[in-house]
Amino acid sequence: MPSALNIVFIASEASPLAKTGGLADVVGSLPHALKHLGHMLTVIIPFYRRQLRQAGVETTAMDQSIEIWADGMQRQCPLHQAECDGLRFILVEQDNLFDRDGIYGPDGGAYEDNLLRYLLFNRVALEAASLLDKPVDILHCHDWQTAMIPLLLKTQYQHQPNIAGAKTVYTIHNLAYQGCFPASWIHRLGLPTHHFHPEGYEFHDQINCMKAAIADADALTTVSPTYAKEILTPEYGRHIDGFLRNHAYKLSGIVNGLDIDQWDPLSDSAIAARYGAEKIDGKKHCKEALQQQCGLTISADTPLLVLISRLAEQKGIDLLLANAGGWMERGYQIIVLGSGDTHDERSLHALAGAHPSSLYFWRGFNDTLARQIYAGGDIFLMPSRFEPCGLGQLIAMRYGTVPVLRATGGLKDTVIDHATNPAHATGFHFTDATPEAFDTALESAIKNYRQPYHWSSIRARAMKRNSSWEASAAAYVTLYKRLLDQ
Repeated sequence: MPSALNIVFIASEASPLAKTGGLADVVGSLPHALKHLGHMLTVIIPFYRRQLRQAGVETTAMDQSIEIWADGMQRQCPLHQAECDGLRFILVEQDNLFDRDGIYGPDGGAYEDNLLRYLLFNRVALEAASLLDKPVDILHCHDWQTAMIPLLLKTQYQHQPNIAGAKTVYTIHNLAYQGCFPASWIHRLGLPTHHFHPEGYEFHDQINCMKAAIADADALTTVSPTYAKEILTPEYGRHIDGFLRNHAYKLSGIVNGLDIDQWDPLSDSAIAARYGAEKIDGKKHCKEALQQQCGLTISADTPLLVLISRLAEQKGIDLLLANAGGWMERGYQIIVLGSGDTHDERSLHALAGAHPSSLYFWRGFNDTLARQIYAGGDIFLMPSRFEPCGLGQLIAMRYGTVPVLRATGGLKDTVIDHATNPAHATGFHFTDATPEAFDTALESAIKNYRQPYHWSSIRARAMKRNSSWEASAAAYVTLYKRLLDQ
């Protein structure tokens, strides 16, 4: 086995080329860390013409075009390439399918032909990988959009010499999105019919893309060790926990990392003052500037609670809304940045209107404001009902904003709880998804906030936590090499 592996990531999005969420951050960051360890990396994603233009990423047409049959017609799919910070991307063009306003669908929806779009992409990505200069060691696929690749490799592409010996790794970023479609697509897209059964990709007479990967990938990973355990239970297993338990022998959890150069209060130009764990004074200036900007009463001693999130039941926004009035009565301030459920948005607008000096709500997302909130807040709220890994708590700790969060998934794995390990604590946990449990955890944090020595210790440990991709990348390499040794 060569010491330098040839690894190909195949995904539906990757930062900075096209992004809707955390998947893009992983696919855009983890390959850099693997390359830093001495391995060869290529990332293959669709050519989203509009999103690439918005991102300002320059691409170059390659001299290769893949002709592929899909849904009753032959389609020409030219290949493009881009280089970002030394990482090579190959992009699959099919404007009829990928040159659209949204990546997966219009706001709040999904395109009806998403299976066609991503099955075509899967096939072209395999063809593109087979054209690389050296044989591929690892094909690393992500979420339902690339979940058919392990099955296709075994059944329809096993004779391609450059990829025939590749091992497949499939990462579940969020089990809630499994890629379920009507069975009528099987013949339209030429899927292997003999795998359409309960031990394959059949799910209640539908296609379930994620089941295909779970059954046929050589290794399965999730984005945190706790989430890997949670998805094997009925509570978190989204109706396929039994199927996952049958394949648990190849499942592991590797926690996500963070681009620590992108998120660094010592160099962040968006915040009011630069600071670090050893020189924290600038954080006071960031808090004052944030309070002033948001129209809150300027007060260094008032606890400033912040939340940056999609407004959805999964994120526990109802737990925040149940407590917000009481917290403001106790003299705390709250800033919320996010959008989503219209009821939650209306409730937050109403609270902000009734308490303008205590609560501020920005509907939508604003990267500059997000950075200012991470820097200016005292306590970061993350009451998620489930959270495969989570990025917000990693960024918050890096900026010295101490998390209060529900002990689930990657939140539990990345934040050390004060109640169980006060000497090493970096935040505060609660277990039950109830307003009362959330309030109890917050009050524990406030008690420590009122004791500057204790609070500064917790904050310093949070800021010094190593959230880089280095350890995670090493864990992936160990997994890759184990597969190749089998």
